[in-house]
Amino acid sequence: MGKRKSRAKPATTKRMDKLETVFSCPFCNHGSSVECQINMKEMIGIATCRICEESFSTTITALSEAIDIYSEWIDECERVNTVEDDVEQEEEVEEEEVYEEEEEEDDVEDEDERVSVKRKFNYRDD
Repeated sequence: MGKRKSRAKPATTKRMDKLETVFSCPFCNHGSSVECQINMKEMIGIATCRICEESFSTTITALSEAIDIYSEWIDECERVNTVEDDVEQEEEVEEEEVYEEEEEEDDVEDEDERVSVKRKFNYRDD
């Protein structure tokens, strides 16, 4: 007696989780207010907040999704903020250097006054 041929079970397809299409705004922090539009004809992606009306546009590829546009917006915000922080830190360092130079000049002037005061007391009129 031979074995019966078993039928191969069809492969189960895994469902991909759908990516979000609505996001929270990085400026007003209002949840579900940013919508992304993809214009494949002009190859431009636009993310716009309905609440504060901030928007961001970028070039896209045929594989770009809404999450890609939003991620680029967040990355650009972080890049701009770090550049601004660097500029502010440089300004603070420059201000500190100017302040230190002024203090050194004041110290030199104080030393001159001290010397003159010491000379007054060192001279004796006999």
